[in-house]
Amino acid sequence: MAYAIITGASKGLGAAAAKQLLSEGLKVISVSRSENVDLKEIDQKGSGEYTHYSCDLGSPSEVKSVFTKIAGMVFQERGEEVYLINNAGMVDPIETAGNLDVEKTETHVNVNLLSPMIISNLFLNKADTSDARLVIANISSGAGSRPVHGWSIYCSTKAAINMFTQTTALELDNRKSHHRVFAFSPGIMDTDMQSTIRSSSKSAFNDIETFKNYKEEGKLRDAETVAGALVNVLKSDEIENGKIYQINDLL
Repeated sequence: MAYAIITGASKGLGAAAAKQLLSEGLKVISVSRSENVDLKEIDQKGSGEYTHYSCDLGSPSEVKSVFTKIAGMVFQERGEEVYLINNAGMVDPIETAGNLDVEKTETHVNVNLLSPMIISNLFLNKADTSDARLVIANISSGAGSRPVHGWSIYCSTKAAINMFTQTTALELDNRKSHHRVFAFSPGIMDTDMQSTIRSSSKSAFNDIETFKNYKEEGKLRDAETVAGALVNVLKSDEIENGKIYQINDLL
C-alpha cells in the first residue's frame, strides 16, 4: 500500500494534490490546522483511504509529536512507497527588514523551514528501519533563488529549503540509498497566498502592481494543473535526487 502524507492540504496546491492522489488509489494523510471539506466528504463516502491530523505546523513540539505518530504508523505496515509532500507554507510577514514583526517571523521560519526539516528527519529515520521507499517533495519557490523587495524572510526560507533538499540528496546518494528527495517550484498559482500578496502595501512589497496584473491578466495557473505536474514527478521512476524542478519545464 502506498501512502501520501501532505502538509497544508486544507487548500491550494496541497488540497489539489491530495484529491489527485486519492483518485489514484493512494492512502492520503493530510496534516494542517483545519481540514478540507471536500476531502472530508470523500472520507465520509466510505473510501477509507483518507485521514486528517490536526497540527499547528508553526509549533515544533506539536510537529514532532504528530509526525512521530504518523511515521510510526506508515512505516510499521509493509508499504511499497511512502510519499511525503512538505507543502505547507506562508508568505507573511511581507515587510522590509527593520520593520519585521518578530513573532510572525518566528512562525514563518517554523512553518516554511523548520517543520519540513523535522518531518523529513523523522521520516528518513523510520524509513531506514523498513522496506518502504520514501520520496520527499519539498515545495520551493522562484523566490528562493533571487531577492524580492519585502520578502526577505520568504526568500531566505525557500533558499534554505532548497539547500536542505540538495544536501539531504547528497547524503542519500553517498550511502547509495533508494530514497529520493527533490524540491518543486510551482510558479504563480491562483491561491490564497496570492491574495495575501496582493493585499500588502506598496511600501512593504515593491512589486505589488506586477502581482495584481498577474491576476487581472489571467496569468495565474490553477492549482489542479500544478498539482498534476507535481504528482507526475513524485511518482516517476526517474526522479533526479536533489533537483529543484521548475513548473515551466514540466508543462
